[in-house]
Amino acid sequence: MVKKLNHNASERDRRKKVNNLYSSLRSLLPAAAQMKKKLSFPATVSQALKYIPELQKEVERLVEKKEKLLQSISQKGAAGLELEEKQRKNRNGTSLLGGAVSIKGLSESEVAIHISMPKSHKSDQLSEILQYLEQDGMFFLLNATSFESFGGKVFYNVHLQVERSNYKLETEDLSEKILSLFD
Repeated sequence: MVKKLNHNASERDRRKKVNNLYSSLRSLLPAAAQMKKKLSFPATVSQALKYIPELQKEVERLVEKKEKLLQSISQKGAAGLELEEKQRKNRNGTSLLGGAVSIKGLSESEVAIHISMPKSHKSDQLSEILQYLEQDGMFFLLNATSFESFGGKVFYNVHLQVERSNYKLETEDLSEKILSLFD
């Protein structure tokens, strides 16, 4: 009789442990699988077997993305680091407090320039930039907008047409020239 009671108690403990393990496994499944009342043990294992390969694919995708980002950073090299340093500092060595220039070629004949700078800069900064861009006839202004954020930054978006068909846009040089206007 004592032997049977001990066996029943140990079996009860084993079932509690198994139930707790299945509950833990169920809690790790995506929310859609947890919406059902309670998955049976086989259904829980089945969902886990489907979910684990999905997670493995996601990890592989993220690793590839990380490698591509690291590769692009390494390709950026010293020239890119110098440009970032120029974006951070003006001629006096003081910080631009987040001033930055981003240039994106939209087509062979169009380019978009995005500029952000602290509000404390001169109010006629956009006109100076536009005059510079149009002065040698390389660019024709298609559209320009600006807006001020609550955080004290001013953002300029400039859409330009490249006038010279043989002109190859050198974005780093153009960025440096625009940044020099921040001084």
